[in-house]
Amino acid sequence: MTTTCMASLSVLAAVAALGGCAQLPTPPAPGSVQLPVLEGWFDGERVLYITTDVSHADVAAAKAANFAPRLAHALPGGAPQPGRRSSVDKVYAVTNFKQPSVFASAPKPMGPASTDTAYSPLWQMVKVTWQPGRSPRELRAEEAVLDAAEKGDVVLEPTPVVINCPIVQRPGQGSLPGLVLPRPPAQGSSPR
Repeated sequence: MTTTCMASLSVLAAVAALGGCAQLPTPPAPGSVQLPVLEGWFDGERVLYITTDVSHADVAAAKAANFAPRLAHALPGGAPQPGRRSSVDKVYAVTNFKQPSVFASAPKPMGPASTDTAYSPLWQMVKVTWQPGRSPRELRAEEAVLDAAEKGDVVLEPTPVVINCPIVQRPGQGSLPGLVLPRPPAQGSSPR
């Protein structure tokens, strides 16, 4: 099997894992626009994000996003070097345990007043695979992912997939200005 073929199979496995994050769209109200909003984790907090563009065709199809192959050029060339700046950060996608993606950075606060210079909405997808015989658990921060890898609980596999996934809401840090999210029906009430 060729390296390209094996890489494609590896990415397809990640696509299958990410498919659990997809939501079926419902028709928007007249005069409004609706985007699929997904839940993820950053530093132990639930965050909300949208996926608009993906550099890999199969992942783009699975996430119902634009296929944008030029995003792959955002990855820095050569071997990783400590301290090298990049426009791409890491997003961790668990392949064999259902859980939301884990982001390595997020705006603080949300919107134009953000002071977090590490945040980027461009992410290199890193596959996280639980090792056989280990007890999978939800990982809620990059530190937890890296700790699990150091202990041998998971294997991390950086992929060539770049995803444009802006974070649009964080607890205690607000929402992207203008963001309107539908409210779920109250418990016990029936939809009309």
